[in-house]
Amino acid sequence: MRETVTLTGMVLISAPSGDYDRRLVLLTRERGRITAFAHGARKPGNPLMASSRPFSFGTFTLYEGRSAYNLQSSQIANYFDGLSLDMECTCYGSYFLEVADYFSQENMDGTELLKLLYQSLRALLNPSIPNRLARRVFELKSMVINGEYTEEPPRPVSESCSYAWEYVVCSQVESLYKFILKDDVMREFESVVEASRRYYVRHEFKSLEILDVLTG
Repeated sequence: MRETVTLTGMVLISAPSGDYDRRLVLLTRERGRITAFAHGARKPGNPLMASSRPFSFGTFTLYEGRSAYNLQSSQIANYFDGLSLDMECTCYGSYFLEVADYFSQENMDGTELLKLLYQSLRALLNPSIPNRLARRVFELKSMVINGEYTEEPPRPVSESCSYAWEYVVCSQVESLYKFILKDDVMREFESVVEASRRYYVRHEFKSLEILDVLTG
């Protein structure tokens, strides 16, 4: 019997494979980004069907194949079902997953990025936190985790905006979403985070194109 491994993670991508399977990309705490196949997950009633959905967070028991893992079972702690009830939240969440897929690497510790993704999806479901703010906090902190950022905003900004930047850069992930910005400071914060994103992240995200159309 093949040896299994149990990893904590979230499904970033779920795509059909063959007639009945799904190819999954998971961000895991222990091994970073991995590819796994959920055999039979597209068959009605298959126990792997629910855990093969994007946003599914929990523990995944897998065994290693030659070039990928194979999903044996899972214990899902959070499906983030609430995101599907709001088109805008769904688009923001899909963007977060795509960014996490871009930044994550195989066989690397994925703890901080996974925590950031989890907390940011929770922020999208919190009506007191504007989605615009959740997006920019997520973008800036993901750049910090990846080691590509500046300690201060890339151009002169107000004291309030500078403080928000410093707070995101220096705070633990669990404490990120504990502030709200006034409209003028929010626009300023958006501008400098966007400037940094364009400088450090040389990649076009498909989900961002959809999000920008949706949010105007």
